[in-house]
Amino acid sequence: MTQTTGRFFDELGKLITDAAGAAQGVRKEVEGAVRTQAERVLRELDVVQREEFEAVKAMAQKAREENERLKDRIAELEAVVIDLAIEETEGEGMPQTPRPIRRRKVKRSY
Repeated sequence: MTQTTGRFFDELGKLITDAAGAAQGVRKEVEGAVRTQAERVLRELDVVQREEFEAVKAMAQKAREENERLKDRIAELEAVVIDLAIEETEGEGMPQTPRPIRRRKVKRSY
């Protein structure tokens, strides 16, 4: 009786192992199908890919850094211009205000 019981459990073990292997194969098949469908849907929705997003993100960061550098440079140049204007007007006392420009009125005949 021990032999039949052992054989029964051996067969049951093989059956369970085969079922687990089949289930794993089905799982892989379903994953592949779902992945394919998801990629198709994303392609149709025109969603940006990760690589493209990262590239644009890097470009934006570089542009921000360049803007900051240019802001600093403009501030430096404005300071130089102000210093030059102060030096120019120090000897004259009061700074001269520019004379307003008068424009001639254009007569139109319709």
